[in-house]
Amino acid sequence: MTSVLPGARAGLLAAVCALALTTAACQASGTTATPEAIGSGSPRAEATPSDPPVAPVRVSTNLGRKTKAVPVSTTLQVSAEGGTLRKVSVAAGDTTLPGKLNADKTGWKASGRLEPGLDYVVSSVAVRSDGKVRHRKARFHTQDLTLDQQTYPSVAPLQGETVGVGMPVIVTFDVAVKDHAAFQKHMSVTSSPHQKGSWYWLSDHEAHWRPARYWKAGTDVTVDVDINSVPAGGGIYGQESRQVSFHVGDANIYKVNAQTHQMTVTQNGKVLRTIPITTGKAGFTTRSGTKVIIEKFRTKRMNSETVGISQSNPEYYNIDDVEYAMRLTYSGEFIHAAPWSVGSQGYANVSHGCTGMSTSNAAWLYGISKRGDVVEYTGTDRWMTMTNGYGDWNVPFKEYKQGSAL
Repeated sequence: MTSVLPGARAGLLAAVCALALTTAACQASGTTATPEAIGSGSPRAEATPSDPPVAPVRVSTNLGRKTKAVPVSTTLQVSAEGGTLRKVSVAAGDTTLPGKLNADKTGWKASGRLEPGLDYVVSSVAVRSDGKVRHRKARFHTQDLTLDQQTYPSVAPLQGETVGVGMPVIVTFDVAVKDHAAFQKHMSVTSSPHQKGSWYWLSDHEAHWRPARYWKAGTDVTVDVDINSVPAGGGIYGQESRQVSFHVGDANIYKVNAQTHQMTVTQNGKVLRTIPITTGKAGFTTRSGTKVIIEKFRTKRMNSETVGISQSNPEYYNIDDVEYAMRLTYSGEFIHAAPWSVGSQGYANVSHGCTGMSTSNAAWLYGISKRGDVVEYTGTDRWMTMTNGYGDWNVPFKEYKQGSAL
């Protein structure tokens, strides 16, 4: 055993005490302190816990994560989760896509359709639940279409035209429309005063609309063919939407009797004149039924070869500058001046199917007539057909409605 002096014991005891204090001090201030030690009245124990995190606002489109070009028939939609939409704009260069926010501003829907072969940018401004604004952008490309993949609608009557009470609305398509119903849903005719009517599809290239009865004189009509980017079937889409407005003028209705050789001209129900006429002779019988003036010519060259009568035929004719000619059928029936047959007018039918009259009567009738005026023929056993001109009125309306795609 080693003996320790009394003075040395006192020094050793002091050193041990000093070491104990040093160790206690390290525990109080070090990073290995227990939770009980952090909660013993220190300022950190009095701090307020942090607020829960705010959920981000997520903006998305109904296109998903498409990597291929977007079909032009797509109706674009934008939606927000975790907040609301303040503004959405969709554009491809100078081309903008109209649309509207819903009532609670969580969604936006396009009111127009996409154009082919364009790069669109969807710009949105969204508001988080805490009021902070977030800006988002998305991009997509629409499918490329050739002209052969698009169909263009031509509309008759023309914009601002004044027509007769028998004029049908005619929409022709340069590329065939296979899905008539899809297009017809986007085609409308409105009139003031209102008159009920129906579409009738003559073919994949042509659709007509007519009222149940002749138009009322003075009617204003608007045709809306809103088929831009609408699928036409077979990979074809509408190329452009069209809107045309026209006016219906006086109710000119001409009644031709091939037996009495007379034409009675009425306007708004009043007889204006009775005109001696001649119609088609045997072998060239004029068609009975309701015809409509298709076009007017101050002068018209009439050559029988256009209706299948060759120069070797005794019935061949080639007359230059026939005056006051108004076409009634695609097959070649006209009303026109026929000074060469004045002696037969009112007495006999001597024409090749046209309705001839004196030059003075033809000039007067030409002056009051317009496209769409009605010419009603009776007195023959040869009948007008639906497709030989504007033949819509030769089909009863009940049957006409069956030609609708809807």
